[in-house]
Amino acid sequence: MTAASSSARGKERRSPRPVVLLVPVPGGSAIHSLWAGTKLLVVFGVAVLLTFYPGWMTIGSVAALVLTAIWIAHIPRGALPSIPRWLWVLVALGFVTAALAGGNPVVSIAGVHLGFGGALNFLRITALSLVLLGLGAMVSWTTNVAEIAPALAVLGRPLKVVRIPVDEWAVALALALRAFPLLIEEFQVLYAARRLRPNHMAPTRKARVKQTAGNSIDLVAAAIVVTLRRADEMGDAITARGGIGQLSAAPARPKMTDWLALAVTVAVGGAAVAIETIFHLTR
Repeated sequence: MTAASSSARGKERRSPRPVVLLVPVPGGSAIHSLWAGTKLLVVFGVAVLLTFYPGWMTIGSVAALVLTAIWIAHIPRGALPSIPRWLWVLVALGFVTAALAGGNPVVSIAGVHLGFGGALNFLRITALSLVLLGLGAMVSWTTNVAEIAPALAVLGRPLKVVRIPVDEWAVALALALRAFPLLIEEFQVLYAARRLRPNHMAPTRKARVKQTAGNSIDLVAAAIVVTLRRADEMGDAITARGGIGQLSAAPARPKMTDWLALAVTVAVGGAAVAIETIFHLTR
């Protein structure tokens, strides 16, 4: 093996992993086979739980639930995107500024009183954000986009009593979810094509600013044209397949495993709330 080949392999290993959204991880598992409505109910319930009880016990319990789901679904480590360095810098800056706020608990070191309340609050908010991101990522990794609209139509059926257009909203969300990855791919292609064009450097700063503004306008105009073309193609495909009603008419319904998953989620959340409430009462 030559030094050039090893260097090239090293660069390939260090290449950042992009963020992949709304694309399920290939494979089959109990998490993949769950009804999409069950996953949406779990996400909604956990979000409400963490809104009213954002304590460490609740966050840790939900994190354990998410990690267990990742293990059951066999999500590979490569599915996680690479974290850019500037994000680590922002997190460190936020931690330092939050730590300066002080607060309880206060620790005395060599006669100096240090308050770690702000730092602990920052860590708790960061952990809560990571748990919610992981929960949303699990839905994206294990759910087909085509299953979202029928699940929303079934879950929102009681709202039809007050004449809320649930089916139309579900179809609009389904179309948005389907178009989002396509548009990201188109924009990446447009940006790569724009970078390949020869770019003559302007002599003055004012001319460079004007050139950058003109290039941005050209890129936005091309993106709008591509978006309209994609919308026209998607409209023709929907019409050929029977209209928008087919997008929210899938016969999927919850099964025994779905009720079991909901029961486990409720049990874990209830136990975490009970433990945290008892802990606060005994303090």
